[in-house]
Amino acid sequence: MRKASLWQRLFGLERAVVEDVEFDPGRAVVVVRARPVARARRRCGVCGTRCPRYDRGVGRRRWRALDLGTVQAFIEADAPRVSCVRHGVVVAAVPWARHGAGHTRAFDDTVAWLVCQTSKSAVRELMRIAWATVGAIVTRVSADIDARVDRLEGLRRIGIDEISYRRGQLFLTAVVDHDTRRLVWLGEGRTKATLEAFFDQLGDNRATLITEITADAAPYIATVVADRVPQAVRCADPFHVVQWATHELDLVRRRIWNTARNAPGGRGRTRDGRSQESAGDARMLQRSRYALWKNPEDLTDRQKAKLDWIAATSPELYRAYLLKEGLRTVFTVGGEDGITGLTRWLAWAQRCRIPEFVRLGRKVRRQLDAIHASLRLGLSNALLEATNTKIRLLTRVAFGFRKPESLTALAMLALGGHRPDLPGR
Repeated sequence: MRKASLWQRLFGLERAVVEDVEFDPGRAVVVVRARPVARARRRCGVCGTRCPRYDRGVGRRRWRALDLGTVQAFIEADAPRVSCVRHGVVVAAVPWARHGAGHTRAFDDTVAWLVCQTSKSAVRELMRIAWATVGAIVTRVSADIDARVDRLEGLRRIGIDEISYRRGQLFLTAVVDHDTRRLVWLGEGRTKATLEAFFDQLGDNRATLITEITADAAPYIATVVADRVPQAVRCADPFHVVQWATHELDLVRRRIWNTARNAPGGRGRTRDGRSQESAGDARMLQRSRYALWKNPEDLTDRQKAKLDWIAATSPELYRAYLLKEGLRTVFTVGGEDGITGLTRWLAWAQRCRIPEFVRLGRKVRRQLDAIHASLRLGLSNALLEATNTKIRLLTRVAFGFRKPESLTALAMLALGGHRPDLPGR
C-alpha cells in the first residue's frame, strides 16, 4: 500500500489528496496536509452546490481528527470562500468535515456515539475536548441527521406526554411513534403553544393521516388534538386512569388515618410526656400505604396480613381498595369485556358512598370516550413512559443539562432511531 493511501485510510480522507504528513515530537501532534479532489472543490459548505470562488478566506485552517493512539492528529487545508446563489458567501465545503465544524466527520460521529453510551465527562476526558465542545458536537450531528431524515414522515399512531427535566417545574413535551417505537419530536414546555408547534411542523396534510393518539387527560392536549386532528381517536392512557384511583385511595386512607389519630388512644406518649404522631390503629393505617398501592400479585406476606387487618377493622378503606383494583382489572381485561366491566364499575362507584370515589366516577365519565377507545384498541402510553425513563437516564448520566436544547439534541440522537455508527463499522 502506498503511503498516501495509508494516510487516507487512517484519517478517513475520501475524495481528498494527501499532500504531506508532518510529525511534531515536542507537541506529539501529527498534521496531514490535504486538499479536496477536483470534483469536491468550490462547493457551498451548506448545500454542496458547485459555486464560483469568492476569495481565499482566512487562509489555511486545521480540523481535529481522531487520535492515532496517544498522539493527537489534525488535517490542514486551505479554506477558501465561495459565492452561493442561495446562501451567499460561505466557506467552501471539505469532504472530511461538516460545515462550520472544527473536527472531522469521523471525530464528530465517534463523540456522538460515545455520548449515547456514557457520560459527557467520560467522553470529554477520553477525546481530550471541552465540556461545551461535546454538547456542540451532539447538536451538530443531530442537526445533520434532521437535515437528511424526516422524522415526522409516515406518522399514523402517536403518543404525547410531558417529562420534567429539571427542578422548578421545567418540562419537555415528547411525541413518539407507536409503529416504529421511536421518539420523533421533543419540545420545550407543556402548553398549547408547545403542542401547536409540533402540529405546525407536521403540517395539515400529514396531520390528516393521524388515526390514533394516546395521551393523559391534560386539558391542553385534548384541546389541541380536537382542533388540529379532529379525525384522530384519542385514547386515554390506562396507567394515568389507574393512577387517579390510587390517588383517591390514598386520600381515603389519610382521611381515615386522621380520624383514628384524633380519637382517644390515637397518639402515643414518649418517656418525657411529649405526644407522638400516631399509635395503635392510626399507626397501622399510617404504614399501610404500600400494601394498598401494590398489585395483589406483588404483595409480601406481611403486606397481605396488613390488608386482611384493614378488611376487618376499616371496611370503608377496604372497599376503596377493591374499587381501585376493580378499575385496574378493567384495563387488564380490555376489549369489549373491559368496556362492560367499566360500565359496572361506574355504577359501583356511584353508589359506594365514598366521596373520593364518587368524584372519581364523575371524572372517568368525562373521559369515557377516550377510555373506551383505549380499551378497544389496546393502546397506552407505556412506550412514552419507557422513553421518559430513558431521557431521565440520559439526564442523570450527564449530571443534568443547563439548557433544554442540549437535552433535546441528545435525546433525539439516542432515541430517534438514527444514531450515528462508529466510523469504519
